[in-house]
Amino acid sequence: MRPAAVITGASAGIGAELARVFAASGHDLVLVARREQRLRELAEEIAASGRPKPQVVAIDLARRDAGNELGRALAAGGCEPQYIVNNAGFGLIGHAAELDRAPQLEIVDLNARTLLDLSLAFVDSLARHRGGILNVASVAGVMPGPGSAVYYASKAFALSFSEALHQELKPLGVRVTCLCPGPVPTEFQRRAGIGESAPNRLIDVPAAKVAKAGYRGLMRGKRVVVPGLLPKLLFALVPRIVPKNVLLEQLEARQAARRAGLQPVSPLEP
Repeated sequence: MRPAAVITGASAGIGAELARVFAASGHDLVLVARREQRLRELAEEIAASGRPKPQVVAIDLARRDAGNELGRALAAGGCEPQYIVNNAGFGLIGHAAELDRAPQLEIVDLNARTLLDLSLAFVDSLARHRGGILNVASVAGVMPGPGSAVYYASKAFALSFSEALHQELKPLGVRVTCLCPGPVPTEFQRRAGIGESAPNRLIDVPAAKVAKAGYRGLMRGKRVVVPGLLPKLLFALVPRIVPKNVLLEQLEARQAARRAGLQPVSPLEP
């Protein structure tokens, strides 16, 4: 069983960039997402660069049996995880009571339950290969999110769980890093129902830069990685210095502006 880096949500955005970074660093890859054609195109791109062609596993990770299905696919491909990258996830803009409950429960399934499942399912393999886990959360994980309440809560879970797992798995030689980007221009915004707005160069961080920072942090055994200066400040300072009622009002106003496709007046949300 050859060791591999398993990257979920690899069909676009940060996940695709993480696949490129891992491949360039010499790792065999397993690319996981629903969109098989996108995965195959990325696998061909990586192979064309002279790297081993990644294995492609097209599954819906929000399904309850996704972890077992992924395990079977890995075994059939003759590999086992050295690294697990839990990048798959999505969010929705709107008030929780007004949105359909089903997709909000799917956010919990994908962003939290599947992340937990895959983080724990392959610990023996990760320890055997002295590997690690990279969980992609968000700056949103350190603050409440009216206007996107379930997404923010799911990222708070991802951050808290990853930090605890970092400590628990350290004696096994397994690194656990939580990557917490701020705003990253990707397809995430369109799926979330966010209107188009002008880029904010003060806070937006390109997906490629986020991926490189996440990979470096994982290899160095860092507990948390926040790419970009302003996102670092938001992550470290805003929850401590901004009164909660002001923070809630600012975040709700920003989400409303984003849904309308307007340039938000406050940077307090990834």
